[in-house]
Amino acid sequence: MARRPLAGQNLADLGAEVIKVERPGSGDDSRAFGPPWVKDKNGRDTKDSAYYTSANRGKKSITIDISRPEGQKLARELARTSDVLIENYKFGDLARYGLAYDDLAKINPRLVYCSVTASARRPVPRASRLRLHDPGHGRDDERHRRARRCAGRRPQRAGVPVADIITGMYASIAICAALAHRAESGAGQHLDLALLDSQIALLAYQNTNYFSTGSPPKRIGNLHPNIVPYQPFRTRDGRVILACGNDNLYRKFCEAAGAPELADDLRFASNGKRVENRAEMTRLLQTIFLKKTTHEWVELLEAAGVPNGPINDVAQVFEERRSRRAV
Repeated sequence: MARRPLAGQNLADLGAEVIKVERPGSGDDSRAFGPPWVKDKNGRDTKDSAYYTSANRGKKSITIDISRPEGQKLARELARTSDVLIENYKFGDLARYGLAYDDLAKINPRLVYCSVTASARRPVPRASRLRLHDPGHGRDDERHRRARRCAGRRPQRAGVPVADIITGMYASIAICAALAHRAESGAGQHLDLALLDSQIALLAYQNTNYFSTGSPPKRIGNLHPNIVPYQPFRTRDGRVILACGNDNLYRKFCEAAGAPELADDLRFASNGKRVENRAEMTRLLQTIFLKKTTHEWVELLEAAGVPNGPINDVAQVFEERRSRRAV
């Protein structure tokens, strides 16, 4: 899974020597997460998936059977001379092999031991387990009915494992902080990160919106709950995102769009009013956006200093990056 490999890959990108420990024989499960497969120099498929390479760049790799005493001894020797150990076994599993933090801290007190789990040291209710391991795939009929009323279709899962990736990012930050602490104190420590905690942290202002109102967030598609207009609009040939993060940017947009009357309309004069009148604001702006192509809107809004962007597919993203490098 991406959470542990991504943390290691981040450290490798920062210059660390990262040794990936895999299962003898088959290796990491994600090597088989294909197609697509990585090509060799002759354009033929290898046995490594593109998925595997997305989180294992810059690493060395070995295999160890930690179920065997000789494998446990080898793992301990690696831990003795390492700065950081990252693992994502179920909580308590490595203790069976003498490889828990308390075991390894005895032989290397400077070791930073990072555990990445589904819910850290707490038991996980069944409902939470379903959300953690099968995000977006539930079959709650009422939830789907609400989603269809809001967006006209069933909810979509994210294109990448967001919970795994954000936990890997938090793990990378925590490891760097622990190494900085060790540089001053000389002591290692045990870091305990969880997908559940990271998912909750990632909700950011949705959490504080809830604490402020007492009401859980509702599905609103691609709209921003606190800022209007801050959302995608259909153009003549595609979609573009408009991001007016303050009243000044909203006025700049109205001027550039040839609709200065919307800036003076009392219903939309402040962000608070625009949030209150979101439906009418969206209806009016959608009519305006359909008058031009995506390219025309991007050029117009860029010239006006209004944050925006086309909605690209992955191929268009990399083509745009190549174009920018060529300039």
